[in-house]
Amino acid sequence: MSVSQNPDLPFRLGVWIVAARPRTLSMALAPVFVGACFAHAFAGRVNLAAMFVAALSAICIQIATNLFNDAGDFERGGDGPDRLGPKRAAASGLLAPREIKRAAFGCFALAALGGLYLAIVGGWPIVTLGALSLLSGWAYACGPAPISYTPLGELFVIAFFGLGAVGGTYWLAAGALAPEPMLAGLSLGLFAAAVLMVNNFRDAAADARVGRRTLAIVAGPAAARSLFAAMMAGPFILLGALIALAPQRALWLGFGALPMALAQVKRLYAMPPGPALNAVLARTAQTQALFAFLLGLGALA
Repeated sequence: MSVSQNPDLPFRLGVWIVAARPRTLSMALAPVFVGACFAHAFAGRVNLAAMFVAALSAICIQIATNLFNDAGDFERGGDGPDRLGPKRAAASGLLAPREIKRAAFGCFALAALGGLYLAIVGGWPIVTLGALSLLSGWAYACGPAPISYTPLGELFVIAFFGLGAVGGTYWLAAGALAPEPMLAGLSLGLFAAAVLMVNNFRDAAADARVGRRTLAIVAGPAAARSLFAAMMAGPFILLGALIALAPQRALWLGFGALPMALAQVKRLYAMPPGPALNAVLARTAQTQALFAFLLGLGALA
């Protein structure tokens, strides 16, 4: 039977697409977009080829991290029948953990291939950042002490999905760093941390059952809600600092995402942990994407 006649092929492809968690990919693309816009606005130059490769590499690292998380959580018993989030490929028996990990390493290989070109453009700082990103993507859910089982997960995403991603993209164009992209990176990192906080707040009971000590568990429900609110408010406070640094730019456009951010805070305070928080998680990621788009647009204006 040819590949085109295989009735299982569309189903298998669909399973892999779901396992990659496409709704999270905006968290990989948003920092690259903002870094590129800031490089054009504040450094006066941008390497479009490098930005394209950086975006593809970031997507590959994001997908690999998601796949390692899928396999690693299943192997540690973290995705049991009481899971409140979307079903995972390994826990549902749709894919074997071994093949999920193989695919994750394949995504890492593609990211590293792109990283070779980026290393030529950006030098050793990009080599270091890329190596740390690959290592952390694996260590987040795998290894002897997964980051996702500790209260450090939010710091991880701030560092790599915010500061590192925006700062690294800016470096590829300018060959230096500046306060503006670092503040923008911290802002996007806080939104990414808020996405993780919603996820861990929703899953606190199931996570505690398997020995996880996420920030949501350590802090408790009341403090977790307050931390989420702070993570959603922080980018707009930092936006004020950005506007003061670059009053000639229309960075104030970023405040257009504030109503959406406030709506998610209100919803988290009103809802108990449960499947309904899946919508809050998705909208929080969308808030980051909207903020990034408006911030980048404001930098170019």
